[in-house]
Amino acid sequence: MLAVAWLGTDMRAFSIAALLCCIAFAPTARAQDPVQTAQSLIERQIAAFLRNDAAAAYSFAAPGIKALFPDKDSFLAMVKKNYQPVYHPGNYAFGKGRAIDGGAVVYQELLITGTDDKNWTAIYQIVRQPDGSYRINSVHILAKTASEGI
Repeated sequence: MLAVAWLGTDMRAFSIAALLCCIAFAPTARAQDPVQTAQSLIERQIAAFLRNDAAAAYSFAAPGIKALFPDKDSFLAMVKKNYQPVYHPGNYAFGKGRAIDGGAVVYQELLITGTDDKNWTAIYQIVRQPDGSYRINSVHILAKTASEGI
């Protein structure tokens, strides 16, 4: 009887240990929401722009963008010239985000107040790559009038 009770306690301990191992070694790549992933990507690229870290900012660009701008310096020069509100925003907030094609493509709105106090809307297209990562494929910036607000 004592041996059976001991075995029962031992089996419970083994079961608990096995469960903890399953939890510890379970894949952590639970499918994160593609919109949240896109927002994180945008925030990290803006942080790189604010640090003038061309290499980090360039790392978030999709292959099509990298084909047009084959090095980090030409990419950063283009962003500075054509995307100043994104390059150095005063304030920004995420607007609507939408994943399509099972999360393969994400469209994310970014509402920006520039350092010049002008309001802008940037529409990002984020595309999932064959390796499962996401990269910024395009950004369209629209000026907003004062009556539209943000």
